[in-house]
Amino acid sequence: MTKWIEKFPQELQAKVKQVDEMIAPKLAEVDEIVLHNQQRVLDLYRKHHVAEEDLVGSTGYGYDDIGRDKLEAIFADYFKCEDALVRPQIVSGTHAISTALFGALRTKDTLYYMTGMPYDTIQQAIGIVGDNPGSMKEYGINFDYSPLTAEGKVDYAAVEEKLKNDSSIKVVAIQRSRGYATRDSFTVAEIKEMTAFVKKINPNAIVFIDNCYGEFTETDEPTFYGADLMAGSMYKNAGAGVAKSGAFLVGRHDLIMQAASRLFAPGPGKGEGATYGYQRDFYRGFFLAPHVTGEAVKGSIYTAALLETMGAEVSPKWDAPRTDLVQTVVFHSEEPMIKFCASIQHNSPLNAFVDPIPSEMDNYEDRIIMASGSFIEGSTIELSSDGPLREPYALYIQGGLSYAHVKIAITNAVNETYFK
Repeated sequence: MTKWIEKFPQELQAKVKQVDEMIAPKLAEVDEIVLHNQQRVLDLYRKHHVAEEDLVGSTGYGYDDIGRDKLEAIFADYFKCEDALVRPQIVSGTHAISTALFGALRTKDTLYYMTGMPYDTIQQAIGIVGDNPGSMKEYGINFDYSPLTAEGKVDYAAVEEKLKNDSSIKVVAIQRSRGYATRDSFTVAEIKEMTAFVKKINPNAIVFIDNCYGEFTETDEPTFYGADLMAGSMYKNAGAGVAKSGAFLVGRHDLIMQAASRLFAPGPGKGEGATYGYQRDFYRGFFLAPHVTGEAVKGSIYTAALLETMGAEVSPKWDAPRTDLVQTVVFHSEEPMIKFCASIQHNSPLNAFVDPIPSEMDNYEDRIIMASGSFIEGSTIELSSDGPLREPYALYIQGGLSYAHVKIAITNAVNETYFK
């Protein structure tokens, strides 16, 4: 054993050793995914002749920003799409999703989620909850969804009925990650099946993917299999903890242009949007994304395995397929959930001296407990944990720039929660 572990009780040291041996083959599988995805990114940087001058960025209107256009071509190539929008002006994954949906939908159109009720912040943008000005509801855009089955899977019979009987459905949305639900995140293979099912019934429906937390966790992406439009965040997987802000959309050219008109203005569209000091971070972040995502996934596997040895209820299990960064731990009561979350904060590089306190947050209906001592505010590719204070008191742990940091922080959190 190395000295970092010696401060812990002997029982915990034994469990860590047991976990290390148990998960070693699984970590090796992650390394193979990283190598595959890293080769693809490297090949695209070489193909598009990325050079120092592409990293400078533009000012003002942002006209003729060659580096910006080249980066968007790389994103389109990587995700096998016609076009991309990669901009610092898109401030979050929720903003990217909202921009994409507002671009594609018009009054009396229906947005339909086939993967159950969407994540809390998207509910606000749609107008399901809250009383926010400018929601889709205010613009006369309709919303519908089909609940998942008891097993957390798509109810295909219900989806078929909706698609056949509601001609107003224009966008069919798929949320890859679990959000604040306890169901499994959907793998690319599952999303491929969903997309094919929708297109068979309604070939004109726009299949939209909320891909946040998903990029680079598998060798394939949903857009490889017919998804029309997809959103992700630059301070989640795709920016590798380097990008300080921004998000992206990839998909069909016409849908990207509609989103650009929504983000900026009809007319200029993609032609405007200065990138100022962001380009170097975007290029570097996307290049590092396969590796950093792999580190975070390894951390999630360790987290699940160690907590399983403690008898905790975790999802996904340590040996289950991984399709995003999110690891859920269910505590069933408030106190241990807060205690574990606080230990994550205390083992963060920033604000380690702070105690997280459950509080109201914009766009959420319940009080939220959140630990995030990250270098980029809200960066969930960096180690963080959060969750709503409601049954079943599930904490959502994600990210980690290095496997070593995740291992140290999680081991400390287990020690604080279960041994003290």
